[in-house]
Amino acid sequence: MTATNTAVVAKYQNNFLQEVEANVEEGDWVKMCMQCGVCAGSCPLGDAWDHSPQEIFMMIRAGKREEVLTSDSMWMCTSCYNCIVRCPRELPITHIMHGLANYAHRLGIAHKKNPTRRFAKIFWDNVTKNGRANELTLSIRLYFMDGIVSGIKIGLQMVGMGLGMLKTGRLDPMALVMHKGIKDTKGLHAMLKKAYEIEGKRKGYAS
Repeated sequence: MTATNTAVVAKYQNNFLQEVEANVEEGDWVKMCMQCGVCAGSCPLGDAWDHSPQEIFMMIRAGKREEVLTSDSMWMCTSCYNCIVRCPRELPITHIMHGLANYAHRLGIAHKKNPTRRFAKIFWDNVTKNGRANELTLSIRLYFMDGIVSGIKIGLQMVGMGLGMLKTGRLDPMALVMHKGIKDTKGLHAMLKKAYEIEGKRKGYAS
């Protein structure tokens, strides 16, 4: 092989596919996608995606690292699993999309203002604090994540729904105020810490 041919091969060598295989859950399945488009047609939010799963997989194989990892598409997945059920090659598409979102988050290059990403972070912080989601603090943080004015506007918009839930017994104010977590929160935090340590060593990033 000539020096020119070697340079051409090096230029088009897809290191990003190898990176995804090594760092993203089920990432080694990406190369198995045959671009049939069934996943895109099966997704209930297909029209809202910048790139469907098949396009994301194609972009990974094309080496478009920044375009993939800064995309909002992975954050649109609602885990309905329609794509997995209907994929003719049974690719774990849902897992890959969540894995890509998580990897982009770990690298610090995911869009910080993506609403789904922000909700995921708020929910995770909330539920890992004491083992159960605290609906009161979760709602407050979600309402006010764009500031006080925005939070007040959202709160006023939700008054009707809140009153309706209260009348039908679907909302218990005392349960919100007296929220209790699991008994062994220390055990939960120790388990999560250990999981972070194991994942950090396996993936090669700081926990």
